[in-house]
Amino acid sequence: MRLEIRFAGFGGQGIIKSGIITAAAACIHGGKDAVQTQSYGPESRGGACKSEVVISEEEIDFPKVVEPDILVLMSQHAYNDYADDVKSGGVIILDPDMIPREKEMKNVKVFRVPATKIAEELGRKIVANIVMLGAFVAITRALDENALKESIRENIPKGTEELNLAAFQKGYDYGKTLVEA
Repeated sequence: MRLEIRFAGFGGQGIIKSGIITAAAACIHGGKDAVQTQSYGPESRGGACKSEVVISEEEIDFPKVVEPDILVLMSQHAYNDYADDVKSGGVIILDPDMIPREKEMKNVKVFRVPATKIAEELGRKIVANIVMLGAFVAITRALDENALKESIRENIPKGTEELNLAAFQKGYDYGKTLVEA
C-alpha cells in the first residue's frame, strides 16, 4: 500500500503545516511509514506552494508524489496546475470559494468543502487548512481521526488547541455529510 497525497494552495494558507500534520499522524500516531516534502515560491505569503505526503505500510523508496491518490486544493492556481495529475479513481477535495473555475474531471471524485468560509465562521480564517484536514479524514478514511487530532495538538501554536480542534471537527462533520450524500 502506497498512498500519495498532495496539498496545494498559496503561502499563508497552512499548506506546508497540513502536510507536516498528516505525515506525523501517519508515522507517529498511525504506525505507518510516511515522508513529507514541500516546495514553495520565493514569496513567503501569496505565492504558490505544495506539500506532499507519501504514506506506506512498507519502507518508502521514493519520497516524491508521482501521481496523487488524493489532492487537496485551496487556490485556483493550484487547481490549474495539479488537477490533471490526480490518479484515475482518485479524490480531489477543494475549496469552491477559492476555486471558482473548475473543469470537467473524468474518473475522479470531487468533493467541495468551503473550508475558508467555515474557518471565518469560527472567527479565524487561518484555520481553513485544519478544516480541510478534518474533511480529508472524513472523506478518504486515509488516517484515523484521533491520530490527526493528536498530531494537530502537537504541531500548532500553544493556546490555539481549542480553536484548531473545533476547526478539525467542523471539517470532519462537513466531510461526513458529503460522503453520506
